[in-house]
Amino acid sequence: MIRVLLFLALVAVLALGVVWMADRPGDVAIVWQGYRIETSVMVAVVAVALVALLAVLAWSIVRSILRSPDLIAMFLSHRRGVRGYLAISRGLIAVGAGDAAAAKRAATEADRVAPGEPLALLLNAQFAQLSGDRAAAEHAFRAMAERDDTKLLGLRGLYIEAQRRKDVAAARAYAEEAANAAPALGWAGQAVLEFRCASGDWTAALSALDRNSRFGLIDKTEYKRQRAVLLTARALAAADGDRARSLALDALKLAPTFVPAAELAGRLLGEAGELRRASRIIEKAWAANPHPDLAETYAHLRPGDSARERLARVQSLALKVPSQGAPHIESALAVARAALDAQEFAVARNAIRPLLKEPTQRVATLMAEIEQRESGDEGRAREWMGRALRAARDPQWSADGFVSDRWMPVSPVSGRLDAFQWKVPLAELGDARAIIDLDELDAEKPPVFVAPPARPPELAEHNEPPAESVAPVPSPPAALAGSVPKPPRAESIIPLLHVPDDPGPEASADLDPEPEPPGGSRGLRLFK
Repeated sequence: MIRVLLFLALVAVLALGVVWMADRPGDVAIVWQGYRIETSVMVAVVAVALVALLAVLAWSIVRSILRSPDLIAMFLSHRRGVRGYLAISRGLIAVGAGDAAAAKRAATEADRVAPGEPLALLLNAQFAQLSGDRAAAEHAFRAMAERDDTKLLGLRGLYIEAQRRKDVAAARAYAEEAANAAPALGWAGQAVLEFRCASGDWTAALSALDRNSRFGLIDKTEYKRQRAVLLTARALAAADGDRARSLALDALKLAPTFVPAAELAGRLLGEAGELRRASRIIEKAWAANPHPDLAETYAHLRPGDSARERLARVQSLALKVPSQGAPHIESALAVARAALDAQEFAVARNAIRPLLKEPTQRVATLMAEIEQRESGDEGRAREWMGRALRAARDPQWSADGFVSDRWMPVSPVSGRLDAFQWKVPLAELGDARAIIDLDELDAEKPPVFVAPPARPPELAEHNEPPAESVAPVPSPPAALAGSVPKPPRAESIIPLLHVPDDPGPEASADLDPEPEPPGGSRGLRLFK
């Protein structure tokens, strides 16, 4: 609307000008070189306008002729750029779709029409990776790393290729170079941190962690937790006890309830004679996360204490955990273990009694030891050991399917920092059974049974009935192996040993006792 109004206003001004000049006629005379030209004002104005228009048109033609080489080159460059863009687009789409033939054609055309372009180099690298040509992919990424505009992309590709061929030194070098060139690069900062942790260079790992936090790669809460883990790792590796104690206390300032740091700080403070401070640290961590390592350290803060004094100390520690009627399992196990060491068998039984309805492996094993040490009842001890083999597993330090008897700062499987958690091993795999039913996959296969293991002579004397055969657990298909992290061998976690539930017939008073064989008593000794 505004443009229409402006156009109408311009036409009106021109019309007024023409009318104004028509109402005021006059003559224009030009004398030049003896020639005299006379005309009206209106004709002179029109003639001047036409001359100016012809001059502009002539200059435009001459200028176009002079610039024609540049214009032709610009047209061809634009046309080549469009063709290269279309070829790169088709190639990247083909790579994403997994069409190697189409990707090859597009990469060839992109090299021909747009050689040296960053996206053309990327397409070549992607096609090489798709076709499995690792050497060509590395060559393309190396060419990209030598350019300023594609350096970070090339280093990323070289890092991935080094990881694929398991060249740890090269992968670390590429990650370090990328982190130095762009400290805010997330993958490089995390990779440098993991490499330094994997090599046990905790001081350098702390520097990498501080840099990641400074450039906003991790939040404040995660930074405090990971720094506490690294400080605890440094404390464990320190040869000087005072230095280790100082590092453990620094870790506790960042994570006051971190069990490994609390256990280490409490133990080192106890060795230094600071028993009250050590007790406070362990009690605070125990109230938040009851753990058997804390109970063990708390019980032995004073090396010269008797077993009854250690029992009293553990009983006071068990009261620090708030309970809703039933005692916490770690409190009950800690009290039962301390009572067993103090020969207070009644206290041990009372402490562990609430856990006997659904005993775990540790509960059943501890009950077997109580039966063995209190009354020497080998049958009851064997019964509890048999229940231990079928009982639910207890929490352990585990990370990525790897189970350890002690805490470690880094997972040996994935290299992740702070990966170990106190949990039931492989508990995160329980939901997979609801999604993939292995019984349905093996429905056509008949069950395979193996013969039970040979019974020892001392068990055969009790005339026990033969045990049921044990069916081996089928292994998952190879196609499913990549969907779930591969755990350690199942035989090392759940031993498939046959232990009979029946402890044997009770001894009868009217039967003549059988003579003991020379060299020791009859029966299977479970504990020394």
